[in-house]
Amino acid sequence: MSFIIWLIIGGIIGWIASLIMKTDAQQGVFLNVVVGIIGALLGGWLAGMLGIGGGSINDGISFTSILVSLIGAIVLLAIVNLFRRGRVR
Repeated sequence: MSFIIWLIIGGIIGWIASLIMKTDAQQGVFLNVVVGIIGALLGGWLAGMLGIGGGSINDGISFTSILVSLIGAIVLLAIVNLFRRGRVR
């Protein structure tokens, strides 16, 4: 059951990140979930490197982990936009 919850939250985070980066029209539900999950991993890794707590998947779902995941997803979309268009939107 927790796996389904992680997929749903990953989809919501990916969708919010795609709205912020204005790439929502280019992505479907599947890509929003992928961006949310990969963004969460990227955000957790970046938070760990910076010494910020709450970025690990083992910490559970909290406001900090959702914020870290959202920032990671935004960074991921910015990197994708940089390679796709040659600039960050």
